[in-house]
Amino acid sequence: MLRRALRPLQLKAWVQAQVKGCPRLSQRCYISAVTYSDPTALPDPWQSLHKLLAAMDAEIEQVYVERGIKGVRPRFAYPLIRLAHTGPLTIRELAESLDRSHSAISQTIAAMRKEDLVTSEPGPDARTRRIDLTERGRSLVPFLEAEWRATHTTVAELDAEIPYALTTVVEELRRALEHRSMRQRILHHLVEPQG
Repeated sequence: MLRRALRPLQLKAWVQAQVKGCPRLSQRCYISAVTYSDPTALPDPWQSLHKLLAAMDAEIEQVYVERGIKGVRPRFAYPLIRLAHTGPLTIRELAESLDRSHSAISQTIAAMRKEDLVTSEPGPDARTRRIDLTERGRSLVPFLEAEWRATHTTVAELDAEIPYALTTVVEELRRALEHRSMRQRILHHLVEPQG
């Protein structure tokens, strides 16, 4: 009870005073000036959005499974469709064309290779790899394109059903962050620990 009433620096001083009287405790414990309340115990403001996106992806994947398409994740559709239209690309070229990070596309390509959806061959120099569709990957593209269009129609339908269209909210958030970045907003509220 006493520890909860103390501020972090007071708590540190109180703990240090307790530890001085017990050498065994000071040798076995690491005590830092952490706050007395765990900020991760508060509800995560993004958790519901993450859960919603994961649930929607799971439902899209279920559409695949119901059609006998195994091992294909919704995140594979974008690069598979793009490769079908462009032909082989390096990971960097593919990432740029999809407006994704190199790291994210590299991980996605590795997962797609395990499912025999793409091949990875040496590129023009030793540091690059050219990514192309396998026969299996190519055979799935017509269905993935149909699913892509159906998903976009579904999102438009959902936007019409709710008071604030998600696509509008996302655009408004983007504009607000252009005006004042997330970093600037965090720094405005950040209270760094002392000592």
